[in-house]
Amino acid sequence: MKVVMLAALAGLTLLSAGPAGAQGIGHTWFTRGPIVGADEFGPVVCNGKTDGADVGQVLEAYRNVRVPGASASKRAGTSYRRRFAGRVRIDHVYDDHFARVTVTEGNPAKHDIVELRKN
Repeated sequence: MKVVMLAALAGLTLLSAGPAGAQGIGHTWFTRGPIVGADEFGPVVCNGKTDGADVGQVLEAYRNVRVPGASASKRAGTSYRRRFAGRVRIDHVYDDHFARVTVTEGNPAKHDIVELRKN
C-alpha cells in the first residue's frame, strides 16, 4: 500500500511540474519565437533573455506556407510546410521576452518564426 501511495504521489508531482517547465524546456533547447511586429527601430521578435537571446546572434527565419492540393487528413500529414524566409541578427534584447532585430538576408515578415540553430 505504501508503494502505491508513493508512486501516486510521484506521478502527481511530475504532472504538476510539466506545464510550469514546458516553455522553459522548449525555449532552452530551441530558442524559437515569432516576429511579433516592429517598433520605430525595426522588427521585434518574441525571443528574449529567458530564451538565451544575445546581441549579435543570427537567427534563421521560416514561414509556414500552405501546400496547394495537399490533403489535411491524419494519414497524409499536415498541408503546411516551413519555407526559409531569411536571417535576422539580434541588435538589442529588451527584456526576458522580446528583442529587436535587423534583417540580414531575405524578407522575414510578421508571424514568421525565427530560431537559433544549435548544433
